[in-house]
Formats: sequence, structure tokens, C-alpha cells
Amino acid sequence: MKFLDWMSNIQQRTETALETALPAAGIAPARLHEAMRYSVLGGGKRVRPLLCHATGAIFGADIDVLDTPAIAVELIHAYSLVHDDLPCMDDDILRRGKPTCHVEFDEATALLVGDALQTLAFQALSCHLTGLAAARQLDMLSLLALASGSRGMAGGQAVDLAAVGHQLTLSELEYMHIHKTGALIRASVLLGAHCGEAMPDALEHLGHFANRIGLLFQVVDDILDTEASTATLGKTAGKDAAHNKPTYVNILGLSEAKAKASRLRQDAHDSLAPFGDSATRLHELTDFIVERNF
Repeated sequence: MKFLDWMSNIQQRTETALETALPAAGIAPARLHEAMRYSVLGGGKRVRPLLCHATGAIFGADIDVLDTPAIAVELIHAYSLVHDDLPCMDDDILRRGKPTCHVEFDEATALLVGDALQTLAFQALSCHLTGLAAARQLDMLSLLALASGSRGMAGGQAVDLAAVGHQLTLSELEYMHIHKTGALIRASVLLGAHCGEAMPDALEHLGHFANRIGLLFQVVDDILDTEASTATLGKTAGKDAAHNKPTYVNILGLSEAKAKASRLRQDAHDSLAPFGDSATRLHELTDFIVERNF
């Protein structure tokens, strides 16, 4: 199957699984459930589910089993976007080409949407997964919790908020993004591996790969924020500069940021060498992350 066909297939599977996992809009409290579905369905690249499926396939994981960690990590990602867009955070009005949750509904509802999506992620991942031992599933829950909390995504967001108006060093910026963006991307890769027969040395190589593409994703995001239009991005272009937030572009300059993206891309590819042709989808996703224009 060609990469774009495979990607479309996984995106469609993910959309169906998310639609099933989310409460129907007509179930009370209807407004909250409507807002949850509004914030999750019908948009996004689904990069994290794609990474989960691509990694799981290397180790012979059942595609039906992979759907569950794939939607769990996507629900965490969706909740983080809803909260990031709030006035007390990034104060944005556009996400995925439509009004942000707090604009379409209200701030209190958006706050509850994030809370509910986070708990739904763990509810989904705690359900019985055929063929996986309970101990392994507990490890997966712990992995996702660590990636989402104060030592992962939420901690990275705290560093990001504290950095507004300050000039960070490159190492400080990378620390922030290893947590804010990279932790959930790393979890996506490792959750997929845990659904199959991945050995410890394989997990080590995958951890390095995931760290590289986590940073790569953010460098490309910073470049797009500088070069792409709001219409192309589906979110407000140039908002990081407007908010005086540190980025790879304003620390390194646009040319060097692009050079860094190129180095990270190559490092990510190199780290997949032990897996041979079985890692083709991860290679393709690495290139997709670099070459995307939204």
C-alpha cells in the first residue's frame, strides 16, 4: 500500500474509533458532549495515531488493538489544544480552520472539555485489550500518564508560559519542547511498540527516534508559523512572534532552523536502521513531518 493510502486508512480508522469512544452529543450533559466532539472530530493530521500504528506494525501488533492507544494519545493531544487556546494560555481564536472551543462555546465549557477528554483517554486505555497482559497494559497507562503530566506535556507548557518575553538558550528551548511536544510523540511511538513484541533494545532505539522527531515536529512548526499563512495552517499564523515567545526561528534564524530540521530528520532516519524495511512507515512519517505545509 502506498504511504498516502496507508495514512488515509489509519486516519479514517482513528476517526471512527474516536467517534465511537466519544459520548453522543445528545447524551446529557449535551452541551459538554457536543463541545467534546467539536474539538476532536473532523480535523487534525492524526500524527500521533499514525506513529502508534506504524510502530506497532513493526512488532506484529494487532491493528484493532492499536486503535485504542492511538485514540488515547489523540484524546490527550486534543485536550491540550483546547486548553492551550484558552485566554489564560495562548488566547487563540482559530484551530483547525474553525473557531476554538472557548470561542464556539465558552471558556468554562472549554475547560471542562479538556478535563473530560483527558479522563476519557485513560478510560479508553484501561479497557481490556485482547492479547495484552494486564501488567503490560498498566505499563502503558503509566507511560501515557508520565508523558501527559508535570514531567511531560503539562510541565513543558508551564515552562513555555514562564518563558514568554524571555530569551532562552537553545538547550533551554529544547528542554521545553522535549516535554511540551516531544513527550506525547514519544508516548505514541512506545505505546505502539508495547502492543507488539518489542524487546528492551528496540525500545531504546525507538526512544531515540521519538526524541528526534518530537524536536523535528516543533522546529518545523516554528518554521511554518513564520512562513505559512493562517488559511494554510488552519490556526493563527505568526502568533508566537506576536506573543514574544521563544522559538527555533527567533533563536537560530530561519536558515539555521531549517538546517537543524534537516539534521534532526537525518538523525531520526539513522536511528531506525536496526529495524530495516519494517520501519518504512516510520521513515515515511519522518519525511511527512518535515514536508507538511500545515
